[in-house]
Amino acid sequence: MKYRSIFASANDQQRQENFENYWVFTQEHGGELFEEEKDLAKKRDRLQHFKDNPVALKTPLKDPESFYRNYVEMQDDPASLDQMTLMLTAIYKFARHEWVGIKGAWEYSPTMAGAKTVEARISRIHLAEEFCHVRLFDEMLKTCGLDKVEWVPLSPWKEKVYEMFPKLPAFLLNAPAFVTELMGVTFYFHLHDLIGKVLKDEPEVCERLRALLDEITIDEIAHVGQRRNFIGATGIKVSKKLVSPFYTHFFKDIPEVALLFNIEQMIADGLAFDFNDVPEKMIERSWIPSYCQLAS
Repeated sequence: MKYRSIFASANDQQRQENFENYWVFTQEHGGELFEEEKDLAKKRDRLQHFKDNPVALKTPLKDPESFYRNYVEMQDDPASLDQMTLMLTAIYKFARHEWVGIKGAWEYSPTMAGAKTVEARISRIHLAEEFCHVRLFDEMLKTCGLDKVEWVPLSPWKEKVYEMFPKLPAFLLNAPAFVTELMGVTFYFHLHDLIGKVLKDEPEVCERLRALLDEITIDEIAHVGQRRNFIGATGIKVSKKLVSPFYTHFFKDIPEVALLFNIEQMIADGLAFDFNDVPEKMIERSWIPSYCQLAS
């Protein structure tokens, strides 16, 4: 074992040192921020690499209309859909929630020029990375031949909830924000395994979807550590108690998930998360708080 639990304790000095360390990491990791485009230079280049080297399903989707009929809101009995369609609609719906959440946070957060603290500068880059993730998810769907996808708002009241979330005081915001990032990483690792099963007969597309997902996951591993860094001793205990209800409530809104994944296992994996099962190739490109690293 090389790493401690993400719920490991950290004092105020350690957390401040880690904010400074993360700021150095994130500037190099994403490259120049293009604020108007909500984009980052290295992320843009990486996405363009995938676009310039496309792959496609050797056997096209049997019924793409079943995806388009259900990808925004489930119209059919989800149990009647094939695994591929369920997986693709689940990917869209998860990414759609991410997109709606970051839209509100981007409008509320200070611009880089207006950011007065290292934490605010980190958050601006973090949000730009999340917009890059939506573009990567969109590329995943296009790789499967789905080039008519639209990113549409949630219901008005859900949009309002996401709009209000970043305006909460820190003592209310930090624990849920951390658990949300942890939930993302948990989902992505389970999705990585599912892609291999669903696309076992399409090795090129399987490899491409996993490569696109890895780009997202590497960022999200760092985001888990970054959001953990905002939380003190009491908050981290609260966070642990929030894992089960947050995962359960969120995935109820995506009916496909219960048919594709073991939600109880995802909850268990979230509670046990300690970086030790993260592939080394991801660790090398990501960031882990110093207080989660065992002395060598």
